[in-house]
Amino acid sequence: MGKGPGLLLAHGAGSDIMDSFGPVLERLAEVSTVVGPEFPGSGNQPMPKGPLTLDGIADHVVANAVQAGLESFAISGFSMGTTVAVRAATRHPERVTGLILSSGFARANSRLRLVIDTWRALARNTDDPRTLAAYLSLVVGGPRWLDERTPEEVEEQLALFSAGMPVGADAQLALFDEIDVREDLRAITVPTLIVSPLADLITTPLHSRALADGIPHAESVTLDCGHAIAAERPDEWADAMTKFLTALPPAPGADASR
Repeated sequence: MGKGPGLLLAHGAGSDIMDSFGPVLERLAEVSTVVGPEFPGSGNQPMPKGPLTLDGIADHVVANAVQAGLESFAISGFSMGTTVAVRAATRHPERVTGLILSSGFARANSRLRLVIDTWRALARNTDDPRTLAAYLSLVVGGPRWLDERTPEEVEEQLALFSAGMPVGADAQLALFDEIDVREDLRAITVPTLIVSPLADLITTPLHSRALADGIPHAESVTLDCGHAIAAERPDEWADAMTKFLTALPPAPGADASR
């Protein structure tokens, strides 16, 4: 959707494009031609025949962008999608013009692994979806945002989380045990924006600082919200991303009128 230079989206684990980026898609499409493929196991995408890997997801989203007609593009990654974006940039450097890494990480530390392990364990108990929904509500939203919800709003969110996870959610979450893109960060040469939510309880600000330290000349912005930026601060997030995207130099041979 949209027009302008290419922008490829990489969503979070156990999620999809609309969940990760839905409230900001129209704003992004005002300045970019946006392509948002689902990961294998999300949406209507089947799981791969072999093991799910970070390299495989990175190649999958890039192939979708090329199939959609984009020869070059920036990548906006959210949560686990940040590692997909980084890996795509190192595996396909001739195509990637910039990176936006929001609520991201390079390698799961002990706290993040505990968050993910608990998520996976609760998801296996299909007889009690409400407990998983309650857990996700506690860690996905920022404390202040959740404190301000009415009981009706909380119930609405619990119903949303209880509706079920993508078929590939567990396989995607299992990748947190092995993802490590710290070496990839040193190879990033394109302009990079790191968006760090200050109240993120999943990928805490420590992870964003590690990304900023690892990528030469990366820019950083902070937002006063929890992990789910699109739900809590869509306007501020869209402002930061569109400002960065419009400042990117045009790719060689790019058609800005697309």
